[in-house]
Amino acid sequence: MADLHIDFAGIKSKNPFWLASGPPTNTGYQVQRAFDAGWGGAVWKTLGDPVINVTSRFSGLNYGGQRVAGFNNIELITDRPLEVNLREIRETKRAYPDHAIIASLMVEPKQEKWHEIVKRVEDVGVDGLELNFGCPHGMAERGMGSASGQVPELVEKQTYWTKEAAETPVIVKLTPNITDITATAYAAAQGGADAISMINTINSLMGVDLDTWNTIPNVAGKGTHGGYCGPAVKPIALSMVAECATQPDIPVPISGIGGIENWQDAAEFMLMGASSVQVCTAAMHHGFRIVEDMIDGLNNYLDEKGLASVSDLVGRSVSKYKKWGDLDLNHKVVARINQDYCIHCNKCHIACEDAAHQCIEFYTESDGTRALKVREQDCVGCNLCSIVCPAEGAIDMIDQPSDVSMTWNERQRLISTFGG
Repeated sequence: MADLHIDFAGIKSKNPFWLASGPPTNTGYQVQRAFDAGWGGAVWKTLGDPVINVTSRFSGLNYGGQRVAGFNNIELITDRPLEVNLREIRETKRAYPDHAIIASLMVEPKQEKWHEIVKRVEDVGVDGLELNFGCPHGMAERGMGSASGQVPELVEKQTYWTKEAAETPVIVKLTPNITDITATAYAAAQGGADAISMINTINSLMGVDLDTWNTIPNVAGKGTHGGYCGPAVKPIALSMVAECATQPDIPVPISGIGGIENWQDAAEFMLMGASSVQVCTAAMHHGFRIVEDMIDGLNNYLDEKGLASVSDLVGRSVSKYKKWGDLDLNHKVVARINQDYCIHCNKCHIACEDAAHQCIEFYTESDGTRALKVREQDCVGCNLCSIVCPAEGAIDMIDQPSDVSMTWNERQRLISTFGG
């Protein structure tokens, strides 16, 4: 069995699976249940001045028969007194000394506020701090959360203030509601952050009820924007992790968050540079015991790949992530239909005719039946036919590499040197 232990910026954990700050980490009871189930760590629900939350506050996006393909919430930080949270953190850490407990923090952008809460939280024995600069609703209107997280100067300054008082590692949680997340990641690193985590939720409105015309969710007929998470945000989160992992001037470890539901998702984040992963929506949907399959699945995967430790997986795909201008323009891929698996639904033909390059056509086989084939000389390898095909194995995308590679950047350099 591979070694799943991690040392994330000085925070030791028996495995890389942590619960993200949110409803599942609201109380000591919940965090202890999670540790009993096998989670390696937990980021406590964000602490600060307690708020008054509203009801209702959650909504789910169901798509194609899958429930909670996306999830939206308008819940804010803890609504329980700081003293109660601190007592439960202390009790939980004493009962589970080998598990990582990280305190998520959010206060006004004032130096004395950060110093005060850091000292109070560290006194109860947390293993690390996570600065919540990501919440896009409610707290942002009060100058905190993403309102701070969208301004690199505020990220750097508040990180620096925290580091002035902190004795444990400081993780900065970044908002995705920004044009370039590397700008705030760099600011966090400049402020002295020991690590970064991403992504927090995406600003969103889940929907509108067509009968009542109320937003979803609504509070007494009124609604607001909220934070979007769940499986639907995974590609966005993965891209942002990759963007930061490829930057040499952001030399801090990354905790990956966003749509992680199983060990495969976790492995993808690790391949793209995340050293730990955090899960929230999936635990809310399926319960804490999903971590059992995550642990077993990742263990088996590492064994299959011949890797002795989960740390050996981290970043293996980072070098493969490039800017568009560095991709080979001469590389060609074509679609090929496997008649043994084709169910003759014609979806590939319709998609290609209406939305792609009109290179899939009908022909008559020797027994008189009609079938589909690809005119490979006209196929641009867009993948659309294989994406819409409902029959596994019916369409293969075949690589046809060129003898000579040529990227757009190389082409532009040649034009600049020798003329058009």
